[in-house]
Amino acid sequence: MLQDADPAARRALAAIGALLAVGIASYLFVRCYAAEPEIGCAAGFVHEGTRCFALPPCPAPLVETEHGCDAPERELVAIPETTVVIGPSDWEAEGRVAPRTVHVAAFALDRLEVTAGRFCRAQKVPCDDRDPARAATNVPLAAARAYCAARGGRLPAEDEWLAAAAGDKPRRYPWGDTGAVCRRAAWGVERGPCAHGATGPDTVGAHPDGATPLGVHDLAGNVAEWVDAPSAVVRGGSWRTSLATELRTWPRTEVSAEVASKGDPTIGFRCAYGAVR
Repeated sequence: MLQDADPAARRALAAIGALLAVGIASYLFVRCYAAEPEIGCAAGFVHEGTRCFALPPCPAPLVETEHGCDAPERELVAIPETTVVIGPSDWEAEGRVAPRTVHVAAFALDRLEVTAGRFCRAQKVPCDDRDPARAATNVPLAAARAYCAARGGRLPAEDEWLAAAAGDKPRRYPWGDTGAVCRRAAWGVERGPCAHGATGPDTVGAHPDGATPLGVHDLAGNVAEWVDAPSAVVRGGSWRTSLATELRTWPRTEVSAEVASKGDPTIGFRCAYGAVR
């Protein structure tokens, strides 16, 4: 028995126990944070490195185009008239969220973020047909507004984006109140916790477990999204976000005039429209 062993033996056994504990902790850390088991690509997407790639036959919600798998040209989600009571519903929001009531009329919103393929073709610039379904980034605010206007839409108002992400409950995350895990959003893929080494966003629609109850994808993570506000504002976190709190429905980020005019690798957008009739 251990108590009958001499002190040297007890110390040796204690050291072995400590090493085993470290080994088990290291194993669990790798299982929790390694990219392979945690990225959580949806069925039909191919996991490679820090990304979920779409290959024909194209997995939903993507469609096959002459340039490969991409977002549908126009697929909208009807957002009903909504009243949301915004406030510090969890302790991380204390001091960061001014309590207020938001009311928005019914409107429609793109189901998916605008993709690089759709955006570059609208701009009539060369496209990377190897990866058209990746979320568009480095899009200046004015260019995002112009793209939406050309499609008969506009950027969503900040309160509209909030209503789509939070609902009337409101939800803590776009998908609900449960925690932020890697299968629900493309986040923390540059320096963890979901992966390391990412240099840009993921394929749109590759994390359907993070969609809203109405079916709007990627409102948390992937790319932060331009909204229509008095200043240059984005919402939703991005692939570079490493704190789960930044994926909540309430955070907002005001960006500089330089970022608004030049774009940023973490910022993309989607468009809003009048109510679907």
